[in-house]
Amino acid sequence: MDNLIIPEDYVSALNLHDTQVAIKVVKDYFQKALTTRLNLLRVTAPLFVTPQSGLNDNLNGVERPVSFGIKEQNDAQAEIVHSLAKWKRYALKKYGFSHGEGLYTDMNAIRRDEDTDNIHSIYVDQWDWEKIIYKEERNVETLKNVVKNVYKALKATETYMSLQYDYIEEILPKDIYFITTQELEDMYPDCTPKEREYKITKLKGAVFIMQIGGKLASGEKHDGRAPDYDDWSLNGDIIVYYPVLDIALELSSMGIRVDEEALLKQLDEAGCPERKELPFQKAILDGKLPYTIGGGIGQSRICMFYLRKAHIGEVQASLWPEDVTEEAKKAGIQLPHLFPVVPHRRDFAYRIGIDAEGAENQRKVDPGGRVVEIAVEAGVEQPLDIRPDQHRHDQPEYLQDKVINRVGCNGPRHQCPPFSG
Repeated sequence: MDNLIIPEDYVSALNLHDTQVAIKVVKDYFQKALTTRLNLLRVTAPLFVTPQSGLNDNLNGVERPVSFGIKEQNDAQAEIVHSLAKWKRYALKKYGFSHGEGLYTDMNAIRRDEDTDNIHSIYVDQWDWEKIIYKEERNVETLKNVVKNVYKALKATETYMSLQYDYIEEILPKDIYFITTQELEDMYPDCTPKEREYKITKLKGAVFIMQIGGKLASGEKHDGRAPDYDDWSLNGDIIVYYPVLDIALELSSMGIRVDEEALLKQLDEAGCPERKELPFQKAILDGKLPYTIGGGIGQSRICMFYLRKAHIGEVQASLWPEDVTEEAKKAGIQLPHLFPVVPHRRDFAYRIGIDAEGAENQRKVDPGGRVVEIAVEAGVEQPLDIRPDQHRHDQPEYLQDKVINRVGCNGPRHQCPPFSG
């Protein structure tokens, strides 16, 4: 609850249905604008990889991946990807892309250790993109040119959305502002990294903060980065000021990828030189992979930004703590998901048409229409097909004669008041 920001007098301009329509409008337009400017081709990407491949993104090095055993492969372990930062570089080589060409994909991930709030979720959805450059193009000028193209796609999308929806006003500045993490620390020496980001984005509107991962003059890092994909001297984040929440909102993380020298240096700095023996890292050191630039752009983040939503859960389906869901609902913030994380017994009982004050051994109707005996335990049972906002006669036909309407309606649908929740 401490991480939930409730904007004063917040009202979503779109209901749940219209929000879904608008999400598609945003994604369709931005995707086309981005791929046109960067010359990208869509490819299919993996949801999971093996730990031994070295292809998973280690993020800050402490986040635990979601893993599972594969039955037909003697329970061999696989990991849900954290991102596709490394896989994309491998794919460019394997799929036969040439200089100046690139790929993008829809990346979906689960980050189980994420601290959730208005802009963070355990579910991650983003466009991951990567394109081939020459070794001599590994410089700040190349990085800035690509950032400007990504920003132009972001700016064009906001303009388009403002024409489609009257309530959306353009707030992004014409140009993005560039600054390094060291320059930012020098500018605001008494602030934390997040406070610096807030101050500079509120001042400039849209900023690309460069050189993330290494230690600053203070001995501290601005933020963590895995040592084996971004070159810490040639990377950064696109961050914009978001007035709905009065925060600095990161929309994209990107950079020029490590070459042989940068990889060895960063592995040593990170204290994991043994990773150079993994297949992906070894392929870089052996010169078998192309030099590239790439990044990730949060799909839910940009939808939240363009649609002026107060919570990322308004534009994606994830799971949230029950107290957050309830508090958000009171403030008019709708977090659509199938069921609460921990359902109340009373909600469960009403939805299956039984008395909430009844005995522990009660009846329910399963999806096949059979009445079975169950022991109702809070947090164990989940609602079935019945929604609290539906009429009795809107339920599946096999349930209609088994549902006890709270308001006692047994008449035709048009005479049947809705459940009130």
